[in-house]
Amino acid sequence: MMQVRRDEYAEFAAARAGHLYRSACLLTAGDTYLAEDLVQETLGRLYLRWGRVRRAENPAAYAQTVLTRTFLAQKRRRSSTERATDVLPETAAASADTTLRLTLLQALARLPAKDRAVVVLRYWEDRSIQETADAMNASPAAVRTRCSRALARLRELLGEDLAEYAAT
Repeated sequence: MMQVRRDEYAEFAAARAGHLYRSACLLTAGDTYLAEDLVQETLGRLYLRWGRVRRAENPAAYAQTVLTRTFLAQKRRRSSTERATDVLPETAAASADTTLRLTLLQALARLPAKDRAVVVLRYWEDRSIQETADAMNASPAAVRTRCSRALARLRELLGEDLAEYAAT
């Protein structure tokens, strides 16, 4: 029985790890090392509760919720001890897509953690307002307000760049 659970978990983790990693990269505004840590923490928490998770209506959404809450908790916990840097490791050859991606990641990085989480959940994960509210432990009205303000801030940060990249 335990081996079956382990196998189910291993299969689920292998199938969802890539998606969780991409979401974590967006939440961390491109910090791949932190994204890897978040995914590992999320998968560890899921393993401990796998009996409950596998019976959930949507285990993938459950995992995404755990990832988001882990990210928000991490931002509260480490905000005073770690400093972000604008120096990125090796970069690939620039293309319009790469430039757009980096510009968007830089703009996301300048948003507060909760605003970033709302944008990622609503527009990257394509979640409903209610699902986003559940994942963030917030009311739907708070999600709508935060989402509106976050998008306005992104437009402000991107300014003229947005029109330039949208045209390419």
